[in-house]
Amino acid sequence: MILSKSFGYALRGILYIAKMQDEKRKIQIDEIAGNLSVPKHFLGKIMQQTVKEGLLKSTKGPYGGFSIVDKTLSTPLIKLVEITEGMDQFKICILKLKYCNGINPCPLHNDMQVIRGKFLTVLTETTIGDLLKDSKVNFIKSLSTN
Repeated sequence: MILSKSFGYALRGILYIAKMQDEKRKIQIDEIAGNLSVPKHFLGKIMQQTVKEGLLKSTKGPYGGFSIVDKTLSTPLIKLVEITEGMDQFKICILKLKYCNGINPCPLHNDMQVIRGKFLTVLTETTIGDLLKDSKVNFIKSLSTN
């Protein structure tokens, strides 16, 4: 039930782009990857997925790059989970047992159901815009792995 690097990179990339929108320019993948200390090609593929799903806009060319769209900031985090990794992880037994369910629970089933429920609530009720409350300098620094 831990979220993947794809989700983390997508969210960090979108947050970086959103934070830079006051500069009124497209944000290129080299800048995002460099400032976030993430692999450029992997990040590029993930960001293109978000463009296909309508969370970002992408423009080609020397002055091209990524920008947010009207619905970006109001998008709940669960949508980004769906785009980057799907929802199956919320159905799979934490012990990877084939037949774990409410009728035939594993030793952790009931505890994990509570945790999953709370986690899904956070992902459903938190939007991308909700995460953009810090100052620009400190916020961008917090998105980097350095």
